[in-house]
Amino acid sequence: MLKKIKPLAKTYFERADILLLSLCTILAVFSVFMVYRAALGMQNAGVNIEPNKIVIVQIMSIMIGIVAYVIFTILDADILGEQWKLLCIINVLLLVALVIFGEEGDTGAKSWIRFAGIGVQPSEIIKVFYIVISAKQMVHLKEHSNINSFWSVVQMAVHFGIVFALIVFVSDDLGSAMIIMFIFLIMLFCLGVKMYWFVLGGAAIAAVIPLMWNFFLADYQKKRLIAPYAPDVVDSSGYGITWQTNQSKLTLASGRLTGVDAYHTYTSFTGKHTDFIFSTVGEQLGMLGCMFVMAMLVLIIIRCARIGLKSGRMFDMLICMGVAAALTFQTFINIGMCIGITPVIGITLPFMSYGGSSMVTLYGAAGLVSGVKFKPKPERFTMLY
Repeated sequence: MLKKIKPLAKTYFERADILLLSLCTILAVFSVFMVYRAALGMQNAGVNIEPNKIVIVQIMSIMIGIVAYVIFTILDADILGEQWKLLCIINVLLLVALVIFGEEGDTGAKSWIRFAGIGVQPSEIIKVFYIVISAKQMVHLKEHSNINSFWSVVQMAVHFGIVFALIVFVSDDLGSAMIIMFIFLIMLFCLGVKMYWFVLGGAAIAAVIPLMWNFFLADYQKKRLIAPYAPDVVDSSGYGITWQTNQSKLTLASGRLTGVDAYHTYTSFTGKHTDFIFSTVGEQLGMLGCMFVMAMLVLIIIRCARIGLKSGRMFDMLICMGVAAALTFQTFINIGMCIGITPVIGITLPFMSYGGSSMVTLYGAAGLVSGVKFKPKPERFTMLY
């Protein structure tokens, strides 16, 4: 048995992207330290939270995530792409489960399914499957028709629109829906869709926004979207919907260059170990800690994009760029939430925020990128531009 495992392990370490795995794991292990510090500070401030339990969950999530990384590296994305119908069915079932069993999270979105004390956020899984399904659809259209034809663009837009609308209407999770939109746009650009379609799409979105605003968005969602740009109008007291953001900015500022001691935290508010973990990094380790986290995330994103650009196949490149797009958008919006320039819409900081669903699915997505490097190289590059 051992003789069989050794060659497999050797092959894996030779062909998989160990650098990407290392970058993700360094940041994830760092998150354990920061999540503990955040929970400890909150506990000292009187918040009912168990730091040791949170650390155990985070460590287990990382371990399961590493297993997911290995599995998705070995499991060729082409195989997943061939099973696009099954992936679509799984996505629909996850949304149906949200309708029946969904529970609200901290942002008011009905985006969680909880059982036996374990919470799962289906939108995290849907996001990864959407990348695979879209890459398969886009490559098929590019190979069998004109990608810039009206019918091709409509098919891709309808696929995106259905997923976007279902996430918004079923779970009220605007954050996850926005991630899907950014993934879609970046993949379209990498596919080679002409810029005039982006202009027309932007005009269509601008025309739809008033309809969405007046008939589909809940009041709390409208307030969250406006809050960063008109805080006095939305919450003149500062103790309502803008309170978390205000506390986050105070937390960040208190850390200065090198941070403060965990037992002397400046603020204590819900989310310091989840969506606002970046603020905790700033508080505990100062600007130097924040720069480390941002540098690691940039390296991970660049690594994903580089693997895609060197893959030599359109499908593989779209997978990598889709993952890189998701990481980029989540990083920008989450840090923006913490410093008060983007709405608080419940988006986690990749490989840093506390939460099993996010950690495991991010490792799985990174595993898809590693799988692109893992598969044998084509004899010649066949980019389908």
